Amino acid sequence: MKADLTRCDAFSLIVVDRSFVAANGRELERMRALVSRLSDQQLGAMVNEYWSAAGVLGHIAFWDGRALYLAGKLQRGEPFTASDNEPEDVDWINDSSRPLIHAIAPRVLAELAVNIAAETDELVASLPDELLAGLDETSPLNPVRANHRGEHLGEIEAAVRLRT
Repeated sequence: MKADLTRCDAFSLIVVDRSFVAANGRELERMRALVSRLSDQQLGAMVNEYWSAAGVLGHIAFWDGRALYLAGKLQRGEPFTASDNEPEDVDWINDSSRPLIHAIAPRVLAELAVNIAAETDELVASLPDELLAGLDETSPLNPVRANHRGEHLGEIEAAVRLRT
């Protein structure tokens, strides 16, 4: 995300593209609708050989939770450190978190994912332009949660369609 800087009189005005707020909101509403219409049995059904529908939602919650943590650091004025950077290969994180995620009851996990997504969206949207302007592709915080959610919600929807 790149900020457009505009000079006005004696001060600089930072203008940040906040289209991510609407995109995040659309995917959050998509997630809410999906969770509300899926039965407990559908939430527990496998989407692929590794993840149930609820597990995929838990995976989304895990990564949204990371964004929530990082946005909180930014809000508190704490600098990002090297340990905040996401590793290039995250397969080990996803694979090691999967048993823990799947240990949570599917409905509880699905509702938790929605709640974490909402909390993340609220905090990220509330960050001032001055803080968001410093984020770019090298930042550990990606305020655009919609892309990751959308990809995985599509997987769940496709798996549910195959079973109906």
